[in-house]
Amino acid sequence: MQKKTNDKDMPPQICRPLASKSKRGGGNHKFFLKTYGCQMNKLDSEAIAGALSELGYEMTVSEKEADIILLNTCSVRDLAEKKALGKLGLLKKLKKKKGNLLIGLAGCLAQHKGEEILKKNPHLDFVVGTREIDRIPELIAEAVERKKRISALSSCREIKEPSSYLRADNIKAFVYVMRGCENYCSYCIVPYVRGPEKSRPSKDIVSEIKSLADSGYKEVCLLGQNVNSYGRGLKEGIDFSGLLEKINSIEGIYRIRFVTSHPKDISEKLIDSIADLDKVCESIHFPLQSGSDKILKLMNRGYDLSDYIKIVDRLRGQVPDVSISTDIIVGFPGETEEDFNRTVKTFEEIRFDSSFIFKYSHRGGTAASRLEDDVPFDVKLERNKCLLSLQGEISQKKNDCLIGEKQEVLVEGPSRKNIKMYTGRTRQNKIAIFPGCDDIKGKLVSFIPERASPNVFYGKIENSKL
Repeated sequence: MQKKTNDKDMPPQICRPLASKSKRGGGNHKFFLKTYGCQMNKLDSEAIAGALSELGYEMTVSEKEADIILLNTCSVRDLAEKKALGKLGLLKKLKKKKGNLLIGLAGCLAQHKGEEILKKNPHLDFVVGTREIDRIPELIAEAVERKKRISALSSCREIKEPSSYLRADNIKAFVYVMRGCENYCSYCIVPYVRGPEKSRPSKDIVSEIKSLADSGYKEVCLLGQNVNSYGRGLKEGIDFSGLLEKINSIEGIYRIRFVTSHPKDISEKLIDSIADLDKVCESIHFPLQSGSDKILKLMNRGYDLSDYIKIVDRLRGQVPDVSISTDIIVGFPGETEEDFNRTVKTFEEIRFDSSFIFKYSHRGGTAASRLEDDVPFDVKLERNKCLLSLQGEISQKKNDCLIGEKQEVLVEGPSRKNIKMYTGRTRQNKIAIFPGCDDIKGKLVSFIPERASPNVFYGKIENSKL
């Protein structure tokens, strides 16, 4: 049985970012900011942009126009790291042409290898770690005034929460609920570059989301490396379910999402909240990583496959229309053909709505880096292709079953690929494409899927909802 949702038209969107401008500091100087990696990095970039905008700096989409270029980087996977380093290398020519150009590297890669990268790249002016991003404006000023290269890579400094953001979206917003991670999955660099877990006081989260609602935002996505452990260490005695209840009561917010949910920490209470709270969307990102208990143990995931399946069964039992996405790593050290086949069998049994499938890559400093990377690259590639193909088939079949069934969609605006069409997402986080107009941007509408691909629905909106 589908739970009650908000099906009325929403008020017009107030189109403005939270960040305000000041005449102090930047003058007509411009900055270019490129982001790599996860939602956390995207939100960090919005905070960086907000801080610079408050000082009078103007964001530009052109590197050639910029006085400051910032790369906010990811180090979780080898490909993300290579992309950032490749981009940094390409900026060397631009630096030669514009002698007064400042180039900075921020984020997880900077935290992990900042000193080494600074030494190897003379055109790089400063590196800023994950716990120093709030200091970027002062570090830029110091680099300009003292004309010296700067390294700010503290691993224990208490980061100051941003006072403003220059948000990339004016309908949906990311909101921090906690920082850091203490799970120490054997393949993951995050605990080393993001530091220990720290939950944010609920009153601060609620206050920020109320401000977002007042500014016209309709959906929030709560961010944490493991939101299920929210509340540990807080004196107020609140858990993630309690936080969801508080946010669910905020007027003007119509949808609540969250990432990421670690399987070892999900509680029955949280599943009840997903089922009962009307604004919490029927969508959960639930990383499995492998269908082999042997590999899960080597990964230090803290659960086995039977534990995971029991949680999935309970989720689907209480929220029948829940959409479940997952993460999978293929080619982890020691993964045999039998281990991989167990993952394939698990895919066929659970039938995820979508999956992010990655080939294992060595991350220096992690426990897994001490294991022999013994799965050949071509085997990793073949396993990756196999799962991607299987997921495509499963997604197509699941989406085909929804053709003709009315879906609630939050309209986000014109489609990037075809400006004559509009796009939005269902409560299950599935993309919808349909004919529309600006009058419906930021509203909840009834959408009828007429055809589907593995990743997208195409259809129409009922006229009564326009």
